[in-house]
Amino acid sequence: MLTFLRIETSTRVGYLKYNGEEFEFDDRTATHLQIAISAKLRRAEHFFLTWNLNHKQGSGRHSIWIDNGVPLHFFFSGSRAATINRTWLDQLMLTAATPLGMQVAEEPAEKPASPEDE
Repeated sequence: MLTFLRIETSTRVGYLKYNGEEFEFDDRTATHLQIAISAKLRRAEHFFLTWNLNHKQGSGRHSIWIDNGVPLHFFFSGSRAATINRTWLDQLMLTAATPLGMQVAEEPAEKPASPEDE
């Protein structure tokens, strides 16, 4: 699973504001979460969003219930949208249907597009 906050000089850090709380994610992760979460909410599907904390923030994990009734605000520190990794989006969407909910994990290598996808 993804650590809660990546500390790198080249990584832009934004946040997800949900129910009055702010949760930090790098911009690339936040972009993929925004797409996956909005797809689920457009279908009126509610789910848990779960991620691990990094060692500097203590151990443990966060798990929040994502519902259409609670406003979401994504803030990105960079001005350019990240390129989309379809494999990562698929992974997020698939885990959202499990009892633990959408699992924020390290970005996987993108699988090459198959001829059926074109």
